[in-house]
Amino acid sequence: MSKTNDKFEKKRLRSSNITVIISISLVLFLLGIFGLIVINAQSYAEHLKRELKIEAYFKDVEDPKLKDKELDLQKSYIDSLKVKYSFVEATKYISKEEAGKIAKKDLGTDGSDFFEESIFPASVQITLNPNTIQSVEQIDSINKVLAKNTIIDEVKSDKEAMVTIYQSINKITFWLMIFAVIFLVIVVILINNSIRLKIYAKRFSIKTMQLVGARRRFIMKPFLIEGAILGFFAATIAIIGLSALWYTLATKVGLLLWNPNYTALILILIAIGVIIAIFSTLFAAWRYLRLKTDQLY
Repeated sequence: MSKTNDKFEKKRLRSSNITVIISISLVLFLLGIFGLIVINAQSYAEHLKRELKIEAYFKDVEDPKLKDKELDLQKSYIDSLKVKYSFVEATKYISKEEAGKIAKKDLGTDGSDFFEESIFPASVQITLNPNTIQSVEQIDSINKVLAKNTIIDEVKSDKEAMVTIYQSINKITFWLMIFAVIFLVIVVILINNSIRLKIYAKRFSIKTMQLVGARRRFIMKPFLIEGAILGFFAATIAIIGLSALWYTLATKVGLLLWNPNYTALILILIAIGVIIAIFSTLFAAWRYLRLKTDQLY
């Protein structure tokens, strides 16, 4: 009879553990999908920021003595931009000839009837570092800084497009943060409920150990270790599922398979799975330790 009871208890315990792991892994899987959306939305926002270029136009050198050194002066200025300013991610030099060709292409003509290529000034096209630029006001300040150099004639940027893009990015970021907080609260509640049900099934074992003189720390230690292990396994299953989903989606749509931020997402999912499982176990077990025997029923 005793062996039958032991087998039944082991079977019920195994079933309970599997249920907890599946429940937590499903919740973490959904949280991971949301994390993928946030990361890729951020990557797209950075891509949009990189598309916003600032163009600084060089002055024509009028001094005949410096005319031969004009190209060297311009390239020296371009090389100094990345060294001096953290907001510069990349630069591209556009010569007078290239500027003329771009203008002809934009106007839809290949002839030289309207203008000569040499009338367009040389310029440097600057790609801004999206990590350092958070508002259009910063871009206005950058324009003023670049315009102060004596070899720069004019600095241009598409301010209207920048305002529209930054406003859109700020709105998207705001709502993503709101949904992230709501979703995280839901995750905590669902994981907590799964753990509480598991501990509820062991409430008599907890109280029995307490009645025979076991200390609270001794009683809770195996439950906390088990909770951490279950949380880790659940997070691992969720990550495997997410990886399979993202690989299938990325290969079909043509997205990047890996983003450096995915490492942070993996660590966050593991941390959430383990930490919430530990604290849920702690609070649930502590509750039953404080109850009287007749309150267990």
